[in-house]
Amino acid sequence: MPFRRSRLPTVLGLVLCLCLLIACTPVQAPPRPGPTPVSDVHALDRFYDQQLSWGDCAPYATGAQSQDAFHTPGVECARLTVPLDYARPHGETITVGVLRHKASDPADRIGSLVMNPGGPGGSGMEAAAHLAPTVASTAIGLRFDLVGFDPRGVGASEPRVRCLTDAERDAERANHPGDGISPESAAAWTAEARDFTAKCVQRTEDGADLLANVGTRDVVKDLDILRAALGDKKLSYLGYSYGTQIGYSYAEAFPANVRVMLLDGAIDPTEDETHSLVAQGEGFAHAFGLFATECAKHAGCAVGQDPAKAVATFDNLTRPLLATPARAGGGRTLSYDDAMTSVVEAMYSQQSWPILNTGLNLLRAGDGSALLQLADSYYERGADGRYSSLQDAYYAVRCIDNPREQGPAAVTATHQRMLAAAPFLGGGRPDEGEPDICASWPVPSTSQPHRPFLPGVPPPLVISTVDDPATPYQAGVTLAGEMGGGLLTYEGAQHTAFLHGNQCVDVNGLAYLVDGTLPPPGTRCQV
Repeated sequence: MPFRRSRLPTVLGLVLCLCLLIACTPVQAPPRPGPTPVSDVHALDRFYDQQLSWGDCAPYATGAQSQDAFHTPGVECARLTVPLDYARPHGETITVGVLRHKASDPADRIGSLVMNPGGPGGSGMEAAAHLAPTVASTAIGLRFDLVGFDPRGVGASEPRVRCLTDAERDAERANHPGDGISPESAAAWTAEARDFTAKCVQRTEDGADLLANVGTRDVVKDLDILRAALGDKKLSYLGYSYGTQIGYSYAEAFPANVRVMLLDGAIDPTEDETHSLVAQGEGFAHAFGLFATECAKHAGCAVGQDPAKAVATFDNLTRPLLATPARAGGGRTLSYDDAMTSVVEAMYSQQSWPILNTGLNLLRAGDGSALLQLADSYYERGADGRYSSLQDAYYAVRCIDNPREQGPAAVTATHQRMLAAAPFLGGGRPDEGEPDICASWPVPSTSQPHRPFLPGVPPPLVISTVDDPATPYQAGVTLAGEMGGGLLTYEGAQHTAFLHGNQCVDVNGLAYLVDGTLPPPGTRCQV
């Protein structure tokens, strides 16, 4: 169960994921990830000068979810060509999938608004297609071409990161016993991680070459080429969750090319990976407490009428799954790990809490189907049994973006701290894959936590939600301060807030995107 950093507003039916809280000591910033110096200063001209050929989006669909999204009226798609390796601009090329919905008021058009929903590994094409009808009558739909792109290695972009087959992903979810932390379990996880990374290299076209160049460092270079291909002198950008990392990284690399940047559900650039994962555990544990408190107010609460006993009640309800998975229909069963994942999925929004309570009550009767549906949503498994590229791309980007854990002892210590931070996970393995898999990743990481260097960048608008389980509130405060931007506080219990339907948040966000006007300092929006 990876603690992802993504998820778009629930009203769009998209949910993605996570982030940080405890501050670490900032380290000196690495070189800005701008265009790679080459002897031929015009080596990238052919990419910047390309014209996009827009057409039907159907050929870009990679599964049932994207097929549905790409039937949205008015959307069109294209492929952007970029270098596989920016250090070798004359070498092999790859393509990035792009989708747009054109402004409905061309006479008053501002330009393109490029968005990313998070992840890493979330499909910006699907997100933009889902978002288009929601914003049709707003300033976004009227005055911007809404553009989403699938970052390199993701979704419709080619080649795509591929690690596990759909059947292997199902088996992995069903077979994890959730056996806690021990030397024996750590050794087993290490062996699984090595097998996973070997499959990623074998099954991904261009293998280690793509995996070495799939991180945020290269995504922001693709984004600048996309800006030019769209005909925009400066970039207007909307980033959710991990998309905020793309945003501030782009601002570091291309400070003169930023028009406006709305960053919702922020990632703290000074935070290291271990602190991030522990903070996420704390955030989800806090959200579980809020769920238990609200649930206790109603008859039929699956975790009881005493919130202080909710963790123990939940543990007694789910622990039998360690020995005997619950039937879930269609020949499938609910594993212990999937039950834990279903809770994490539900914590992204209060709107999912009643669904979780229903699922837990059904589990008490031996029916795991509702919880399995929540877990499937988290993993982006379609009804046809096909998974999106999110899972594989998530690890590929996270492992290339972050320094590695040093040795089995460090990995085990991280697991123990994560379990201590999230007691409701009990005997499970919270995000065990990330420290293990990244420790055995076949290519070196390319970045590290640092204070961003942002000379001359227009102040962004950062939106941070008080009880966001995935990207804790303080991360937004830190990012706004580091970037010299405005901070809009939303007093809610969900992940991200812009375009969820809160008028205060949306009015302030739209005003900023249109003319760069930041809300007054200290602005807070209520539920």
